[in-house]
Amino acid sequence: MKTISIAVLALFLGLGTSVAAEPSAMRLHETPQPVPRIDFTGGSGAPHTLEAWRSKVVLLNVWATWCGPCRAEMPTLDRLQATLGGEHFEVLALSIDRAGADLVREFFDEIGIEHLGIFVDKTGKASRDLKIFGLPGTLLIGPDGRELGRLIGPAEWDTPEMIAFFETVIADHTGKETNP
Repeated sequence: MKTISIAVLALFLGLGTSVAAEPSAMRLHETPQPVPRIDFTGGSGAPHTLEAWRSKVVLLNVWATWCGPCRAEMPTLDRLQATLGGEHFEVLALSIDRAGADLVREFFDEIGIEHLGIFVDKTGKASRDLKIFGLPGTLLIGPDGRELGRLIGPAEWDTPEMIAFFETVIADHTGKETNP
């Protein structure tokens, strides 16, 4: 009986697994932080850096196909990109799979990912340089290329609360509303 009461109390106090889905899960820094240059490739093998997304708010999610929580949150990132992605916001899912883009493409096809691009860092150097020591790791990056906040661990990225949170961040940092 005590075990059940403690579990119910934990859920009541918000200590259950749904806590990560709240907008407060991604804490914003008091002062935006510099982001090191990272190099990665696109699905076709073309080289990329974050510079290509300058002027947008970017949700950079570092993940891998072998990471269970990463696999579980990928559909929510895809739906977030479908909802908010465009001129002022982009979800950039960066795989650190050593097997490369073909493995990511196969996984995306398997689970029906339609709105995310394929980006890979087979070396894993990007996650080390970004100081992401657990997966998934997600950085919120402003249009100036500075880190606004981060979350290590999974989240439910497409909840109404998260969408409202990102809409506010986009408006604050770009001066543009996502749904005028």
